[in-house]
Amino acid sequence: MVQTGEDVAKEPPYCVLVVDDDPSIRRMIVAALKRDGYVFHEAPNGKEALDLMRREHPNVVVLDLMMPVLSGWDVLQARELEPDLKKIPVIIISANRAPEVATAVDKGICAFLPKPFDIGALSALVRSCLPLNSPARTAVPPQVNDAKAPAC
Repeated sequence: MVQTGEDVAKEPPYCVLVVDDDPSIRRMIVAALKRDGYVFHEAPNGKEALDLMRREHPNVVVLDLMMPVLSGWDVLQARELEPDLKKIPVIIISANRAPEVATAVDKGICAFLPKPFDIGALSALVRSCLPLNSPARTAVPPQVNDAKAPAC
């Protein structure tokens, strides 16, 4: 039997948490995520990021390192101590190019993207951090024109 689009259950959209204290960078990333068909949450600091990670369980986190309240480093440290958080792939975006960044990548961070970065490269990294069995990992996500994406 041949399956049509109506026979196949639609895969739910993937959720990305964007964490950066710079609202203009968050807006740029969110615009790309919407275009790529993802849903998203935003956090301006590490404290709000940890709260959202615990409550919403995003598929991927895009994390700046240098932020107020709790830094990205603090988020990574908390993530190491909580098994549910440790399962969530993290992409670090930062102007910080200190040797500690390499250590973070060794501790299970999915990727590091130095600022300033190309938004196309970020989109590709988000796709590459999705679960291995995800169809979205090997295909370009569908384009979404709707300005209001559903919540995670």
